[in-house]
Amino acid sequence: MIDICTPSLVDVEAAAERIGGIVRPLTVVEAGPEYGLGAEVYLALEFMQHTGSFKARGAANLFAAMLAAGTMPNAGIVSATGRNADIGFAWAAALFGIPATIFLAESATRARVDRLRGLGADVRISGRTQDQAHDNAGRFIARTGAIDAYTFDDNLTSAGAGTLLLECLAAVPELDTIVLAVGAGGMFSGVTAVAAGRGIRVVGAEPEGSCALHAALAADTVMDVEIDSIAADSLGAPRISAAALSWARARTTDVRSIVVDDDAIIRARRSLWEGYRLVVEHGSATALAALTTGAYRPSKGERVGVILCGANTDPADLRT
Repeated sequence: MIDICTPSLVDVEAAAERIGGIVRPLTVVEAGPEYGLGAEVYLALEFMQHTGSFKARGAANLFAAMLAAGTMPNAGIVSATGRNADIGFAWAAALFGIPATIFLAESATRARVDRLRGLGADVRISGRTQDQAHDNAGRFIARTGAIDAYTFDDNLTSAGAGTLLLECLAAVPELDTIVLAVGAGGMFSGVTAVAAGRGIRVVGAEPEGSCALHAALAADTVMDVEIDSIAADSLGAPRISAAALSWARARTTDVRSIVVDDDAIIRARRSLWEGYRLVVEHGSATALAALTTGAYRPSKGERVGVILCGANTDPADLRT
């Protein structure tokens, strides 16, 4: 039974109308035979998106919908994830003229703080850990009436992310399978909403040390997992969303959940640099590792799209 909050194809199509002309169109390129095992493999270069990740799509859709409905509070939005979502929300807030307050832990890198401030966000270093920063964000929300953009409407943010697959299909109309990395499940939910309506298989890849979807499927319920992966900076969600779990276990959808180890992620990331001069996050490389490890083995002639969803990373660590 699909959760009532799960995004639908109609939601994704509405998102595409809202954010068309706002986000950068998706670039799709065909990969060489080294990834395909006889299949046709296409790389969806979403890391070229504004903010360097797919998060711009969901943020733009959420804010555009709220402004149209008159539900955006004067205090604006708050984000306290410590990950790419903060950057996406800060970018979209600047675009729409919305106040954005970002709460980060003391361990946040100077580069991340400077980037957020460069986007016009009010960055508050608050707490030794990101959990403490999130708690302080909650108190700010209670005091000001701002919204937590990350949790306010999963349906709208996921639908925005799902526009990725619509654009991928415009480039490769006969796509059979889409492979993507999974963190909290927002992109997974939106992409699967489109895939379910088009008969496309979805392969969700996670690091062994951050596999909230895989664990939830095994337990048949959302549950917290320990995070210990090189890809945790983008895929470090401690739990999967209920909507993502609903899609993953829906009988109408062909979904595969796989895990790969950190060494495989590092090798896949390095192969993109050595073969294509592409620098992506370890989280993005997690999707490609599903193929390079053989964890997902496509059939001969199968058309497979791989979403490279983010590149907020340091190229200096390509050898680590």
